[in-house]
Amino acid sequence: MADHLGGAVFTPEGPASPLSDDRGAATVLAAICVLIILCCTGFGAALGSAVIARHRAQSAADLAALAAANALSAGPQAACAQARQITDAANAHLAQCQTENLDVIVTVEIPVPLRLPGNRTAQARARAGPADMPG
Repeated sequence: MADHLGGAVFTPEGPASPLSDDRGAATVLAAICVLIILCCTGFGAALGSAVIARHRAQSAADLAALAAANALSAGPQAACAQARQITDAANAHLAQCQTENLDVIVTVEIPVPLRLPGNRTAQARARAGPADMPG
């Protein structure tokens, strides 16, 4: 049986060890929980930012490929110039533009806004051209 007198803990054997006192343990546990929640929130924000950048890159690539395919009748340079104009308007970088017969293939990159380890750009490819006619 322990008595509490003036903040000190006494047991029948004498004063208790300071290590046996668990005052403040809830504070440490709460601080650790807050730190874990903040880390998870930061990871979620980074992941969400990367996903949004990837979707933006794919949208810009799709639009650029369609615009380039529409302008392909004026030549491959005109088609790629049209693709660059679309990607510039989408705040994206046209990494590659090539023509293959009547198809245009574009690769677009968009930087990921948050600091992430490794590759910090989202990349997407799109292909556009006339539909294949059956038969």
